[in-house]
Amino acid sequence: MCGIVGYIGEQNATPIILNGLKRLEYRGYDSAGLAVLENGHIEVRRDAGKLEKLSALVQANPVSGKLGIGHTRWATHGEPSARNAHPHMGQTGEVVVVHNGIVENYLELREELTAEGVPFTSDTDTECIVHLIEGFLSVEGGLVEAVRRSLQRLQGAHGVVVFSSREPDKIVAARIGNAGGVVVGLGQGENYVASDIPAILEHTRQMVFLESQQMAVVTRADVQVMTLDGQPVEVKVNTINWDPISAEKGEYRHFMQKEIHEQVRSLTDTLAGRVDFDNGRITLAQLNVDAENARRIKKIFITACGTAAYAGQVGKVLIEDIARIPVEVDIASEFRYRDPIVDEDTVVLAISQSGETADTLAAMEEGRRKGATLWSIVNAIGSQAMRLADGYISMQTGPEIGVASTKAFTAPLVDLYMLAVYLADLRGVIDENRRYELVQDLRLVPALVGKALEKEPEVLQVAREMKYIRNALYLGRGINMPIAYEGALKLKEISYIHAEAYPAGEMKHGPIALVDRDMPVIALALKDPWYEKMISQIEQAKARGGAVVAVATEGDERVAGLADEVFWVPETPWRLSPVVSVIPLQLFAYHIASLKGLDVDQPRNLAKSVTVE
Repeated sequence: MCGIVGYIGEQNATPIILNGLKRLEYRGYDSAGLAVLENGHIEVRRDAGKLEKLSALVQANPVSGKLGIGHTRWATHGEPSARNAHPHMGQTGEVVVVHNGIVENYLELREELTAEGVPFTSDTDTECIVHLIEGFLSVEGGLVEAVRRSLQRLQGAHGVVVFSSREPDKIVAARIGNAGGVVVGLGQGENYVASDIPAILEHTRQMVFLESQQMAVVTRADVQVMTLDGQPVEVKVNTINWDPISAEKGEYRHFMQKEIHEQVRSLTDTLAGRVDFDNGRITLAQLNVDAENARRIKKIFITACGTAAYAGQVGKVLIEDIARIPVEVDIASEFRYRDPIVDEDTVVLAISQSGETADTLAAMEEGRRKGATLWSIVNAIGSQAMRLADGYISMQTGPEIGVASTKAFTAPLVDLYMLAVYLADLRGVIDENRRYELVQDLRLVPALVGKALEKEPEVLQVAREMKYIRNALYLGRGINMPIAYEGALKLKEISYIHAEAYPAGEMKHGPIALVDRDMPVIALALKDPWYEKMISQIEQAKARGGAVVAVATEGDERVAGLADEVFWVPETPWRLSPVVSVIPLQLFAYHIASLKGLDVDQPRNLAKSVTVE
């Protein structure tokens, strides 16, 4: 949950930046730093660890100036260390950058820059950005043009904030995709930049939110917004209520909508510190498992409730396919009562957003009683599910306020993928080349989710047309079968529309009797190993007069010719496709509920943490 704060004005930037980063601290990070323009040159202070270490560095070696930027970082490329912490400075010392996101093509850029004689002083992908900007800085247009040209070289989703000692009167900020928000705060003779509203809310209530593919040039006196193509954009100023709850929602109507859009960043953070893209390796240090113990595992039981259980069903496909370990998925409320066959060579893996779900904790205790190794995937640090476990994976999504889980669904999908690769590596069942390929696919995930989110207007239009439906049938096969269940659950939870999900192959064994023009069928028909079978299911639904809404891979003319409506998603490696295919279903449920005027964040009869059986 990387945080960014910037300031330009007449005050000392250092305490403003430190206080702003402190307000973002709850989002999690493993290093922190700041850069301030002091007497015409850039001074950087940064280190691994918490903000207390950064504050101590600043106290021991003070820095002050009227222009500065700061950052808290989750490591994605390079271990948490002082040399890898942001901000990053170019070789001339004249440009400094902070960045949220993953530069998907950083290996190619790094090779290109290295061949040109550019020295790298960190292991990060971010350092490519500052060197690109520095290289373009001499072109006509100065810093703004250099940033614009550099960003056009990047693949992936990003939030970038830059300043240069050559042009000490401005900060340049930009947003590409949905890697994280970029907010500009307006003051009197001073202005602010941040990744999140709380960082600057004590200074101003007047905010400008950058959209994807937009840049802001921020000076003491004003703010100019333009597209990455250089076209001017009218600045829209939003007044934020001082109420912290309203402030946290920012530009979104509901927390659920905000959390759907936060998934690019939460997935970036999920990869942070765990994925070594250079060497194609996964590290899950908190799992506390070595090669010997991994080879002893004869079976894994994934136990969870609701949304988390559907994530577990995706995990079953991944772990069996990649790590070749048998997996069962048990609803936690059933696991403890059926006397499961569990022993010391078994792992019980619990998935829980809150880490306090009573049924899931009871299932873990049953596993402990029978001698199993306990693992957990949890979002809440220090929760019971984390404390009970022998090893854990934290979701890194940050707080999830909306009762209907969204980002705490997609994060464990990626966690389970990483777990499958990690176990396969420890057990020696995949070779180096396959492991490398599987790991490289993870680089694509945040940007692919961002592209799926860009289709929200089309999803909203379908939601407008279907908000009065009373029933829906969701169908999926293979790795996307659980996504059908998750999509139906979301629609039920927040719109109160009856929705059922089935393995698509089961449709003809009963549910097809329900299909008519009043029973819309939502079919997951991505280009995956089950594609041809899903085409057959769509044809069967259409033959019975059913209205079909398909989730399909962009450019699939076959699906376009069959379905009444299509939610398009970008082409994705099939093992990671559930992370992308669920996005339009989340948005569909959200917009139907919102259009009906329902309480999206707190639907009736539901609670965020279910602490009773």
